[in-house]
Amino acid sequence: MKKFNPSKKLIIALIVAIVVVATVSITATQRNRGGKNNLFQSVINDTVGFVDRTLRVPVSWVEKSVTAANDLFNTYDENKALKEKLDGYDNLAVENKNKDKEIASLKEQLDLTTTLTSFETINSNVISRSPDSWQDILVIDKGSKDGIEANMPVMAQKGLIGRIIEVNAASSKVELLTSENQNSNHFPVKITSEGGDYFGLLSSYDESESALVVSQLTGNATLKEGDLVQTSGLGGNSPANLVIGTVAKIKDNNLGLDKQVYVTPYAQMYDISTVTVVKRLAGEAN
Repeated sequence: MKKFNPSKKLIIALIVAIVVVATVSITATQRNRGGKNNLFQSVINDTVGFVDRTLRVPVSWVEKSVTAANDLFNTYDENKALKEKLDGYDNLAVENKNKDKEIASLKEQLDLTTTLTSFETINSNVISRSPDSWQDILVIDKGSKDGIEANMPVMAQKGLIGRIIEVNAASSKVELLTSENQNSNHFPVKITSEGGDYFGLLSSYDESESALVVSQLTGNATLKEGDLVQTSGLGGNSPANLVIGTVAKIKDNNLGLDKQVYVTPYAQMYDISTVTVVKRLAGEAN
């Protein structure tokens, strides 16, 4: 059996004693220096601080990048929501414009109604107007159940625009004054001038002149531009004094035997959304 060498035990004890004494000495020296570190501790602390700063730079960059990306996504979502709101505002503006237009049209119809106190009036909306027959026919949302009858005159925007030609239970067809139908019943009219009233027939529409044409005038009519043209009430179907338009010019026909009076209509024929159907009351024919 190998015996333990006492000299090795002595060496180990000496090393332990040296370490303890060195630790106590270092601690005491640090206290005497007012907490200042020695060179070894300073190097260790500086190294740790450098490593911490080195690692903090990419970490901070990553944090800032993530925050910027989140802000970018949030900005995108906010812009998308704002664009949707702007689209809604555009639709609202168009809707308000259409409502303002409808209100203005209804106001005109109310003004028209107050001028026709001797007649029954039925206000109606235009529900159909085919591009193929834009100048000829439109359909309204009132019919026989509302008291509509064939040949009743129809007005819009304070002027005559046509007559009822077909009646259903809940809708009716209106033939416009701009129609090219030569077989249509003509409106008897009167033209009021300084020399008196002259009577004739509203016979056609001249598209090139954008004017209605009155022919078969009675007497030696002396007319001028701006004279008022109205229904005469002589036909029996329409009441008198419904405004049609004003005289634009007077021309002799090809044979020189008759005058043709071109009339600028009061009503704008291309944009009609509401109309007033006029019913002649009993006893008004006289």
